[in-house]
Amino acid sequence: MGKFVNSIEEFFKYCKENEVEFVDFRFTDIKGIWHHLTYTLHAIDKEIVKKGIPFDGSSIDAWQPINKSDMLLKPEVESAFLDPFTADPTIIVICDVYDIYKNKMYEKCPRSIAKKTLTYLNDTGFGDEAYFGPENEFFVFDDVKIKDNINCSFYKVESEEGEWSDDSSYSDGFNTGYRPRTKGGYLPCQPTDSMVDLRAEMVQVMEQIGLETFVVHHEVAQAQGEIGIKFGTLVEAADNVQKYKYVVKMVAHLNGKTATFMPKPLYGDNGNGMHVHMSIWKEGKNMFYKKGEYGNLSDMARYYIGGILKHARTVAAFTNPSTNSYKRLIPGFEAPSILTYSSQNRSASCRIPYGGDEKSTRAEIRFPDSTACPYLAFATLLLAGLDGVKNKIEPIGPMDEDLFVMTLEEIREKGIRQMPHTLRGSLESLIRYNDFLKPVMTDEFIKIYQNYKFKTQVLPDESRPTAFEFKSTYSC
Repeated sequence: MGKFVNSIEEFFKYCKENEVEFVDFRFTDIKGIWHHLTYTLHAIDKEIVKKGIPFDGSSIDAWQPINKSDMLLKPEVESAFLDPFTADPTIIVICDVYDIYKNKMYEKCPRSIAKKTLTYLNDTGFGDEAYFGPENEFFVFDDVKIKDNINCSFYKVESEEGEWSDDSSYSDGFNTGYRPRTKGGYLPCQPTDSMVDLRAEMVQVMEQIGLETFVVHHEVAQAQGEIGIKFGTLVEAADNVQKYKYVVKMVAHLNGKTATFMPKPLYGDNGNGMHVHMSIWKEGKNMFYKKGEYGNLSDMARYYIGGILKHARTVAAFTNPSTNSYKRLIPGFEAPSILTYSSQNRSASCRIPYGGDEKSTRAEIRFPDSTACPYLAFATLLLAGLDGVKNKIEPIGPMDEDLFVMTLEEIREKGIRQMPHTLRGSLESLIRYNDFLKPVMTDEFIKIYQNYKFKTQVLPDESRPTAFEFKSTYSC
């Protein structure tokens, strides 16, 4: 798999060969949401691609004021791929955002921040490339209903796989009874796994647009799935997350279903994570590998983990940026919140996968989720890790026991820190402890990001009564 074009000349040749009619320019906002602007192919030439595509930056949340709204999209033609879903031949090109007022890449553009982070990695001398392998889990539901009014709020999701459907009646009058049950969905065969064909279609489309897939399976929760894609460099891996989410949502949509990467849509069942595998390389050598050490980890790898675990409460503002994220980060649901590391142990926030050799030794951070903007999440993880390497921060651990069964007192006695319990907690940490981000992120960006999340996530969530509060306090 890989790139379809390697230059502007090849881009236009590829468009001609595939009878492309439209060019879809895509960019990512600070929430991680893809936006797009479409041009007819005949309106685009080499000079326009080099110069940039104008757009209104004031219409994107937390970006430009209206009096300085003009910005440019800088297409990266090497990212181009044919849109598999449009009726008319369309090519998608991923873009960075350029600030015409400061004559540089935009400080609030997540993809530009990711590129700047890679430059910083090279400047440190610790490595010349960072590889990331995210694992994005998702749910596929048959229906979702949402209401959020002053006097009423509720959500309801439906799936034929859900055990709540045991007594449901269907149009064909046939209820099979084959269901994975709560926390019983890991790797069942058909007919209990009802999504085999749907996931297969997702895989075929992913391969079509250049993603290299491997493992495909049902996950632990009801109606939950996962498709593994090959790791990549920081920006490449983040691009791939955007492609992955686009394909999963669209294939579900075109099959009359709805897909979500929401961390915790089901109470009492496992949630969606985005485990992130990482390693740093220099001159073709894996700097995380040292044979014979615990997990075959080098000192650099251990310090890297130490940096992430030390700064995890701040990192979480980017890796777990929704209020719903923290409903997943509770013990017992494979969503570790205990900040230690361990080989093979899935109850630790950092796991060292089994069988790591010189090429495959890596650190797997298990607390992130897919509400994260992938560019910001990966950049922040790298910056925290590099701070650990720079300051030789030793992580607590290793700890190989089941951490989920430990009491809060036991955790405190061992001196282990935990993830924040709310988005408010992570954002407050972001404001207090952000020096490790400063080599790449500006003070303005950090402040705007924090304020935006408070305004759009924390305060609206904290001011709303919930069904559980009515259940537990109405009759008091």
